[in-house]
Amino acid sequence: MSSRAAVVWGIVSLVLAGPGLVRAQAPPEGAAGKTFDVASIKVNKEGGPSSVRITPGGMFTVTNNNLRNIIRNAFGVTNAQIVGGPAWIDEDRFDITAKAAGPSDQPQAMAMLQALLAERFALRTHTERRELPVYTLVLARKDGALGPQMKKADVDCPALFAAVKAGGKMPAPGPNGSLPCGISVRPGQGVITGNAVSMEQLARNLMGGVGRIVVDKTGLTGFYDLNMTFSPEPGQLPPGAPAPPPADPSAPSLFTAMQEQLGLKLEPAREPIEVLVIDRVKRPAPD
Repeated sequence: MSSRAAVVWGIVSLVLAGPGLVRAQAPPEGAAGKTFDVASIKVNKEGGPSSVRITPGGMFTVTNNNLRNIIRNAFGVTNAQIVGGPAWIDEDRFDITAKAAGPSDQPQAMAMLQALLAERFALRTHTERRELPVYTLVLARKDGALGPQMKKADVDCPALFAAVKAGGKMPAPGPNGSLPCGISVRPGQGVITGNAVSMEQLARNLMGGVGRIVVDKTGLTGFYDLNMTFSPEPGQLPPGAPAPPPADPSAPSLFTAMQEQLGLKLEPAREPIEVLVIDRVKRPAPD
């Protein structure tokens, strides 16, 4: 899992999605061949909040998720980059509990999840490049000035996570569960907050709200703190999610809020994007 854990649009959870938006990720050298020791897959018929997460000790859990989103996490792509497959990969929802022999990092977790999908769902895929509609994330002002709700972060995230890996403690979450290095997207409330977030991270987490892949072309390096409020569109919550507090009806649209509050802009474009094509998949046999 990425040390700066991203939050899926509409699901406040830690995810396995890797840093790239335009490239499907195969298991890196040294990670191929790794598998979970035990795994349980069940159809979810109760609903409830959706999440995909890995926890210390090598435990991997999926709750109330469709297969498309699980594939998205396994290969580090976006939903828009997954092509083909039967209708049930969006309709059926699954709970998965899997345990590795020991702690695993993001490449190992992705490799094991890919292996699990190949074994239990008979998933077979290939990659190819296709020109797709996207939004490019750019600076809104010619002078490059940022908006009032975005500023350069003063947290050294690599140093923080190196200290945690060496045995230190992760700082406690802030208000609303905010992380010292991460992004929280609460679409039903019309709120996006980020602490020490890269522009690529922001672009990746905007996709669920704008319906297209977002490609970072701001030219901004490093990490930023941001806080954006907007008027959410209907239907932004995933199935089973609890109803949030009502949003501010006077808030601007997401596109307007980006410009006014962050000094950023989303521009429509078309770009060649690497997609993951599903060649074969089937429902898993019951445990």
